[in-house]
Amino acid sequence: MSQIRIAVIVGSLRKESINKKLALAVSGMFADRFALQRVEISGLPLYNQDFDGDFPAPGLHFKQQVEAADALLFVTPEYNRSIPGVLKNAIDVGSRPSGSNSFGGKPAAVIGTSPGARGTALAQQHLRNVLVGLDVLAMPQPEVTVQYQEGLIDGEGRIDNERTQKFLQRFVDGYSTWLIRTLGA
Repeated sequence: MSQIRIAVIVGSLRKESINKKLALAVSGMFADRFALQRVEISGLPLYNQDFDGDFPAPGLHFKQQVEAADALLFVTPEYNRSIPGVLKNAIDVGSRPSGSNSFGGKPAAVIGTSPGARGTALAQQHLRNVLVGLDVLAMPQPEVTVQYQEGLIDGEGRIDNERTQKFLQRFVDGYSTWLIRTLGA
């Protein structure tokens, strides 16, 4: 395997999303052996079992992007102590119709940032519970919950805090090592 392809799925639609900034920052920390591609979820229709027989084009495109990846990186905000509805919808679209789960068998990591003191710990735990049901192997450690402060990460993905930079680099290094071992690459 020459490059390990990682699909990055951000569970926020907000233009200035701090989780989009986190995804951008982390994506720039991976070695050349990894190719990260952001998979957009904003155009997905709300999942409805009625269209299982004639799946909408945006849903099929999303599923194809997930299937083309070797691994997954979920970057999630925390809304009301859980994952955002748009992220759950993307997971539902990608795992349906029954028998065509695009996520199955893929290794994944889960990270996120929030202004709250706990970061996105509860949302990440909920997401891991959902992923287990989809046959996704979620990396257990290290967990990355970043308490976001204004200016921590700029729009270009640059991190203003050396401690945070090192913390995120440890995650990237750990995830990289885990992926190579898990994928046998």
